[in-house]
Amino acid sequence: MGASHAVDSEGSLRTERLLLRRWRAADAEPLAAINADAEVMRYIGRGAVLGRGLTDDLLTRFEREWRDRGFGLWAVEEQAAPGELLGFCGLSVPMFLPEVLPCVEVGWRLARAAWGRGLATEAARAALAFGFGPEHGMREILAIVSPGNERSLRVAEKLRMTPRPDRFHAGANMRVKVFGITPEELH
Repeated sequence: MGASHAVDSEGSLRTERLLLRRWRAADAEPLAAINADAEVMRYIGRGAVLGRGLTDDLLTRFEREWRDRGFGLWAVEEQAAPGELLGFCGLSVPMFLPEVLPCVEVGWRLARAAWGRGLATEAARAALAFGFGPEHGMREILAIVSPGNERSLRVAEKLRMTPRPDRFHAGANMRVKVFGITPEELH
Protein backbone atom coordinates (compact mmCIF):
# COMPACT_ATOMS: atom_id res chain seq x y z
CA MET A 1 0.00 0.00 0.00
CA GLY A 2 1.49 3.33 -1.04
CA ALA A 3 0.66 6.80 0.18
CA SER A 4 -2.71 8.25 -0.63
CA HIS A 5 -1.79 11.84 -1.28
CA ALA A 6 -5.30 13.24 -1.01
CA VAL A 7 -6.50 14.37 2.37
CA ASP A 8 -9.55 12.42 3.50
CA SER A 9 -12.72 13.93 4.98
CA GLU A 10 -11.04 14.10 8.42
CA GLY A 11 -8.01 16.00 7.09
CA SER A 12 -5.72 12.94 7.23
CA LEU A 13 -3.18 11.32 4.94
CA ARG A 14 -2.11 7.68 5.10
CA THR A 15 1.21 6.19 4.08
CA GLU A 16 2.33 2.59 4.22
CA ARG A 17 2.99 2.80 7.98
CA LEU A 18 1.76 6.20 9.12
CA LEU A 19 -1.32 8.28 9.70
CA LEU A 20 -0.78 12.03 9.28
CA ARG A 21 -3.83 13.60 10.91
CA ARG A 22 -5.17 16.84 12.29
CA TRP A 23 -4.49 17.68 15.92
CA ARG A 24 -6.56 16.55 18.91
CA ALA A 25 -6.66 17.93 22.46
CA ALA A 26 -5.10 14.65 23.66
CA ASP A 27 -1.95 15.42 21.61
CA ALA A 28 -0.89 18.36 23.80
CA GLU A 29 0.74 16.33 26.57
CA PRO A 30 2.71 13.91 24.31
CA LEU A 31 3.84 16.81 22.09
CA ALA A 32 4.97 18.71 25.19
CA ALA A 33 7.05 15.65 26.16
CA ILE A 34 8.66 15.57 22.71
CA ASN A 35 9.37 19.33 22.89
CA ALA A 36 10.87 18.91 26.38
CA ASP A 37 13.47 16.40 25.10
CA ALA A 38 16.78 18.28 24.78
CA GLU A 39 18.07 15.84 22.15
CA VAL A 40 14.96 16.29 19.97
CA MET A 41 15.21 20.09 20.27
CA ARG A 42 18.99 20.28 19.89
CA TYR A 43 18.87 21.62 16.30
CA ILE A 44 15.56 23.52 16.43
CA GLY A 45 16.14 27.30 16.56
CA ARG A 46 18.53 27.98 19.45
CA GLY A 47 18.15 24.45 20.76
CA ALA A 48 15.94 25.30 23.73
CA VAL A 49 13.31 22.89 24.97
CA LEU A 50 9.69 24.05 25.06
CA GLY A 51 7.40 23.78 28.06
CA ARG A 52 3.71 22.96 28.01
CA GLY A 53 2.62 26.60 27.55
CA LEU A 54 4.78 27.10 24.45
CA THR A 55 3.68 23.72 23.11
CA ASP A 56 0.04 24.76 23.52
CA ASP A 57 0.84 27.99 21.63
CA LEU A 58 2.46 25.89 18.89
CA LEU A 59 -0.65 23.71 18.57
CA THR A 60 -2.84 26.81 18.30
CA ARG A 61 -0.55 28.10 15.52
CA PHE A 62 -0.66 24.74 13.70
CA GLU A 63 -4.45 24.77 13.61
CA ARG A 64 -4.55 28.46 12.59
CA GLU A 65 -2.24 27.70 9.65
CA TRP A 66 -4.55 24.90 8.52
CA ARG A 67 -7.53 27.24 8.75
CA ASP A 68 -5.80 30.18 7.02
CA ARG A 69 -3.77 28.35 4.35
CA GLY A 70 -5.44 24.99 3.80
CA PHE A 71 -2.20 23.19 4.67
CA GLY A 72 -0.04 22.79 7.73
CA LEU A 73 1.68 20.38 10.06
CA TRP A 74 -0.02 17.08 10.82
CA ALA A 75 0.20 15.00 13.96
CA VAL A 76 2.01 11.76 13.04
CA GLU A 77 1.22 8.34 14.45
CA GLU A 78 1.93 4.79 13.33
CA GLN A 79 -1.11 2.98 11.98
CA ALA A 80 -0.02 -0.02 14.07
CA ALA A 81 -0.24 2.08 17.27
CA PRO A 82 -3.33 4.30 16.91
CA GLY A 83 -3.42 7.36 19.10
CA GLU A 84 0.28 7.24 20.02
CA LEU A 85 1.78 10.56 18.90
CA LEU A 86 5.19 10.25 17.24
CA GLY A 87 5.55 13.96 16.46
CA PHE A 88 4.63 16.08 13.46
CA CYS A 89 5.33 16.56 9.79
CA GLY A 90 3.89 18.73 7.06
CA LEU A 91 4.06 22.06 5.33
CA SER A 92 4.45 25.56 6.74
CA VAL A 93 5.60 29.03 5.78
CA PRO A 94 9.03 29.66 7.37
CA MET A 95 8.44 33.17 8.70
CA PHE A 96 11.62 32.80 10.79
CA LEU A 97 13.70 33.03 7.58
CA PRO A 98 12.36 36.02 5.62
CA GLU A 99 15.15 35.78 3.00
CA VAL A 100 13.51 32.70 1.43
CA LEU A 101 9.94 34.04 1.38
CA PRO A 102 7.57 33.61 -0.30
CA CYS A 103 7.90 29.85 0.01
CA VAL A 104 6.64 26.74 1.74
CA GLU A 105 8.81 24.47 3.87
CA VAL A 106 8.42 20.78 4.61
CA GLY A 107 9.27 20.11 8.24
CA TRP A 108 9.30 17.26 10.71
CA ARG A 109 9.91 16.64 14.40
CA LEU A 110 9.67 13.14 15.82
CA ALA A 111 10.19 11.66 19.25
CA ARG A 112 13.54 9.92 19.70
CA ALA A 113 11.82 6.53 19.88
CA ALA A 114 10.75 7.05 16.25
CA TRP A 115 14.22 7.92 14.91
CA GLY A 116 16.20 5.69 12.58
CA ARG A 117 13.28 3.87 10.96
CA GLY A 118 12.64 6.08 7.91
CA LEU A 119 9.42 7.50 9.38
CA ALA A 120 10.36 11.16 8.87
CA THR A 121 11.20 10.45 5.23
CA GLU A 122 7.94 8.57 4.70
CA ALA A 123 5.86 11.32 6.29
CA ALA A 124 7.71 14.12 4.47
CA ARG A 125 7.34 12.36 1.11
CA ALA A 126 3.55 12.26 1.64
CA ALA A 127 3.53 15.94 2.69
CA LEU A 128 5.48 16.89 -0.45
CA ALA A 129 3.09 14.93 -2.69
CA PHE A 130 0.17 16.69 -0.98
CA GLY A 131 1.76 20.12 -1.56
CA PHE A 132 2.48 19.35 -5.20
CA GLY A 133 -0.98 17.83 -5.71
CA PRO A 134 -3.85 19.46 -7.57
CA GLU A 135 -5.34 21.15 -4.52
CA HIS A 136 -2.26 23.33 -3.88
CA GLY A 137 -0.09 22.94 -7.00
CA MET A 138 3.08 24.21 -5.32
CA ARG A 139 6.04 24.67 -7.69
CA GLU A 140 8.83 24.23 -5.13
CA ILE A 141 9.05 23.22 -1.49
CA LEU A 142 12.07 23.90 0.72
CA ALA A 143 13.60 22.21 3.75
CA ILE A 144 15.64 24.32 6.18
CA VAL A 145 18.10 22.31 8.25
CA SER A 146 20.72 23.10 10.87
CA PRO A 147 24.10 22.08 9.39
CA GLY A 148 24.86 19.86 12.40
CA ASN A 149 21.60 17.93 12.16
CA GLU A 150 22.90 14.85 10.33
CA ARG A 151 19.59 12.97 10.65
CA SER A 152 17.56 15.73 9.00
CA LEU A 153 20.23 16.25 6.36
CA ARG A 154 19.85 12.55 5.49
CA VAL A 155 16.06 12.92 5.29
CA ALA A 156 16.45 15.80 2.82
CA GLU A 157 18.89 13.67 0.81
CA LYS A 158 16.53 10.65 0.79
CA LEU A 159 13.76 12.97 -0.43
CA ARG A 160 16.10 13.90 -3.31
CA MET A 161 16.04 17.55 -2.30
CA THR A 162 18.90 19.57 -3.77
CA PRO A 163 20.93 22.37 -2.16
CA ARG A 164 19.86 25.97 -2.47
CA PRO A 165 21.97 28.86 -1.13
CA ASP A 166 22.60 28.66 2.63
CA ARG A 167 20.94 31.40 4.66
CA PHE A 168 21.55 33.11 7.98
CA HIS A 169 18.89 32.34 10.60
CA ALA A 170 18.99 35.43 12.83
CA GLY A 171 16.81 33.84 15.53
CA ALA A 172 19.26 30.98 15.95
CA ASN A 173 22.31 33.14 15.14
CA MET A 174 23.63 30.61 12.61
CA ARG A 175 23.82 29.67 8.97
CA VAL A 176 21.30 27.04 7.91
CA LYS A 177 21.24 24.68 4.96
CA VAL A 178 18.39 25.18 2.51
CA PHE A 179 17.24 22.42 0.17
CA GLY A 180 14.51 22.47 -2.42
CA ILE A 181 12.49 20.14 -4.60
CA THR A 182 10.06 20.62 -7.47
CA PRO A 183 7.18 18.32 -8.42
CA GLU A 184 9.22 16.87 -11.30
CA GLU A 185 12.08 15.95 -8.93
CA LEU A 186 9.79 14.17 -6.47
CA HIS A 187 9.04 11.28 -8.83
